[in-house]
Amino acid sequence: MSDASLWTALADPHRRAIVALLLERPRPVGEIVEACGLSQPSTSKHLKVLREAGLVRVRQDAQRRVYALDPAPIAELDAWLAPYRKLWNAGLDALGRRLDETAGTATTAATTTAPAAGESSDAGNQDPSPKD
Repeated sequence: MSDASLWTALADPHRRAIVALLLERPRPVGEIVEACGLSQPSTSKHLKVLREAGLVRVRQDAQRRVYALDPAPIAELDAWLAPYRKLWNAGLDALGRRLDETAGTATTAATTTAPAAGESSDAGNQDPSPKD
């Protein structure tokens, strides 16, 4: 298993969908076919790529093949992504601060310029109808 084969296997959206299904629990091929909406031969080809990349394991259960996610390659990808996650976290923290500032400015502007709930913006034109 190489890093290139992991990335290649995960590049396809159908294979990522299969990995997401197997994250929930091991599944027989028939369930994967049904959940993904692909043909059985197409699903089998995707499973073969995932198996060759080391992302899934297969076991025989009577006449069925049951596929399960192998967590080891996912852990390798996670370890590889760890330094980049720091970049994302810093950027997301800065974005969060900016959004908080923007929301605070918008809230302050709205409360100083907009009428309170139930008030009319035209103070001289009051509703003459009685409220029961």
